[in-house]
Amino acid sequence: MDALMLARIQFGANITFHILFPTITISLAWLLLFFKLRFNATGDKAWMQAYTFWVKVFSLTFALGVVSGITMSFQFGTNWPGYMQTVGNIAGPLLAYEVLTAFFLEAGFLGVMLFGFKRVPDKVHTFATVMVAVGTSLSAFWILVLNSWMHTPVGFEMIDGKAHATDWLAILFNPSFPYRFTHMMIASGLTSSFLLAGVSAYRWMRNDRGPDVSYAIKTGVFVAALLIPIQILVGDLHGLNTLKHQPAKIAAIEGIWHTERGAPLLLFALPDASAKKNNFEIGIPKGAALILTHDIDGEIKGLNEFPDKHPPVAPLFWGFRIMVGVGMLMLAVSWLAAWTIWRRKDLHPWLVRGLVAMTFSGWVATVAGWYVTEIGRQPWLVYGVLTTAQAAAPNVGATAIVGTLIMYLALYLALTVAYVTVVFYMARKAMIIANMPPPVLDPMVAVVNAAGD
Repeated sequence: MDALMLARIQFGANITFHILFPTITISLAWLLLFFKLRFNATGDKAWMQAYTFWVKVFSLTFALGVVSGITMSFQFGTNWPGYMQTVGNIAGPLLAYEVLTAFFLEAGFLGVMLFGFKRVPDKVHTFATVMVAVGTSLSAFWILVLNSWMHTPVGFEMIDGKAHATDWLAILFNPSFPYRFTHMMIASGLTSSFLLAGVSAYRWMRNDRGPDVSYAIKTGVFVAALLIPIQILVGDLHGLNTLKHQPAKIAAIEGIWHTERGAPLLLFALPDASAKKNNFEIGIPKGAALILTHDIDGEIKGLNEFPDKHPPVAPLFWGFRIMVGVGMLMLAVSWLAAWTIWRRKDLHPWLVRGLVAMTFSGWVATVAGWYVTEIGRQPWLVYGVLTTAQAAAPNVGATAIVGTLIMYLALYLALTVAYVTVVFYMARKAMIIANMPPPVLDPMVAVVNAAGD
């Protein structure tokens, strides 16, 4: 592999690790707000117990998201100097707004959210939770504005090889942003919901069956069951938008090598880039044409229309099917779980084990979808404006990148395993504390504590 490919792999490793954590925190903050509002409305302490446990998971996830984001930003200077040199006038302000509005908001109120219960008035604690939730969504807004603009760049002009903004509203609400932002927010909701249901089911499986655990399972299941059909609809709209603005990406996703009418929806195939064909195709006749053009004889451009400017086919073809396959599994599990809880008011052992197995399914679907999105932009870094090769550092050798790449991969693997291990350790610890007998206190100590309360 040359330096360009290694640099792409290194950035891909960084973004893959980083995206795992904001995908959880964006929506988990809103779920925490729901727990807090339910506690305020009902006075049921179980809702606050659920909040207390999950705010710890949130803080752990937030910390890893911040750390991984810092390493990612360094690569703009080390491996991709051409990016900021060309589009820095647009990318720089958007990244700065994300820090100034979103990150400071989250960091400023996270301490109150974590440690403020019973130390500040209840309204202040609730307000802090609201601000953290708003901050996480603002962060997603700014990052996805920039990412969407890189896919569908508008509102700028090129002067001396550099992009200059001419219409910031057009940049903010570029053609793909509404679909990409909505799709990502719902993906975050599904990831957090299955994490919530899965870890809570793990606690239930270990006989930690307090009402707070039951509330968390039901919240996760019903939120997921509500969001997944909406995600399917948004995904379809996003696909139509992509067909309009990035037809080469759609052709790679569907494995369509030559322009044709009534293209089949391939369920399985082995794309052969050298021969420009698929082997062992299994598909639904005219299915792709119907979904993408809403016409069974609709025309879809093939990769032959983009001889030197189309992405690699295999990663997009399989990445998309992994994302859709996991999404269909989410639909089946969440609806079955919701129906079972609604009708039988109980949790069966098979259902509990299924929820535990699906705990991190949102990560799989999100990463697969992210690969489809980002690899599908190749060979462009900013679509139609700047290629990946043009942005790469000319003097960074492959040997230097290999060393840091190996270090990153080893570190990220260790941290991911540590994160999953700690989350389930926290679940076991919560169960142990819940089942501990109350301590026997000295009568005088009890009197002093009561006076203090």
